[in-house]
Amino acid sequence: MLPENLTAVVARNEIWTGESATEPYEAGWAREAVIFVRALKEPKGALPMARIEISADGMHWCREGSEFALPAQKDGVTFQRLGHFGNFVRVAASLPSGTEIVVLVTLHLKA
Repeated sequence: MLPENLTAVVARNEIWTGESATEPYEAGWAREAVIFVRALKEPKGALPMARIEISADGMHWCREGSEFALPAQKDGVTFQRLGHFGNFVRVAASLPSGTEIVVLVTLHLKA
């Protein structure tokens, strides 16, 4: 039997500045996930690490513990693998003043 797979776009052409995060995605059915972040334009400023956040209800968030670099140039791609992430998942980042990135974030889930 083939595993169930799903790709979800959770942020498209979004400008991230300050406190930013993707839309929450309900992924409790999935066994594993890979999250990809692509820079759609040249980023401005020194980028922080992105982080994975999880939630039981999609409204109250906890840091999952995984962090990964945001892409440093236009069309650059970074990713993070996940397991044991509960029901809701999202990507978040705290960008310092003057820093900006336009992102495409996709979630790739496998049952």
